[in-house]
Amino acid sequence: MKKQGIQATTSTMSRIVPQISILTLNVNGLNAPLKRYRMEEWIIIHQPSICRLQETHLTHKDSDKLKVKGWKKIFRANGHQKWSEVAILISDKRDFNVTTVKKDNEGHYIMIKGLVQQENITILNIYAPNTGASKFIKQLLLAQRNEIEGNTMIVGDFNTPLTALDKSSRQKVSKETIDLNYTLEQVNLTDIYRRFHLTTIDYTFYSTVHRTFSKIDHKIGHKISLNKFKKIEIILCTLSGHSGIKLEINSERNLQNHANTWKLNNLLL
Repeated sequence: MKKQGIQATTSTMSRIVPQISILTLNVNGLNAPLKRYRMEEWIIIHQPSICRLQETHLTHKDSDKLKVKGWKKIFRANGHQKWSEVAILISDKRDFNVTTVKKDNEGHYIMIKGLVQQENITILNIYAPNTGASKFIKQLLLAQRNEIEGNTMIVGDFNTPLTALDKSSRQKVSKETIDLNYTLEQVNLTDIYRRFHLTTIDYTFYSTVHRTFSKIDHKIGHKISLNKFKKIEIILCTLSGHSGIKLEINSERNLQNHANTWKLNNLLL
């Protein structure tokens, strides 16, 4: 008699891990047509799902200047002066249903909430002012703490290192930065880059004035989502004085939906 049996097999679909990639960069101005063209090229090369830009230096009258082929969903926060502005661009390849948009009138932050791959997600893009950066971010986090959930991502140019490793001078972090780190801890947020690179010394910005390197561009995530973060890296960029940061995220919901399937093993019949 031939044995009957069942065998666990993993379908092709279940081996494909749905992934979201998020790219952030301080572009330090996009008024020049050539620089906008190079920025578009840079985005296309790295193929993120979501791109977050700081310091575009565009006003509300320049909406036609921020366009990228294949990226129709663009959310911006800008003022009347060409000195800040933040923007969030979402690839047409990504099904992202935006439900809420919050922003300030000075172009320092924009927050969008919505659904991507049937999961709730909150994205906060920040460009902190040069003076009082730590205090600004702390106050913003406290003001928006009711919006911070498990799938919250906070990124941008914080204009301040978060640890002593984040600056070449090796000076101790300021009291204001210590207070900011405490606030991050209180709302269960963490520096994703430091979670992956505990002792790595790498920077995103060079100050010609102070002749120092620092990592002032950050990606902050909720602690309960740490298992979703797959990879984070600093990407060199010649567009501005900043390097970009790219984060790859696995979708836990989709991983669960594509669980192992069971079928009869015909070879055992």
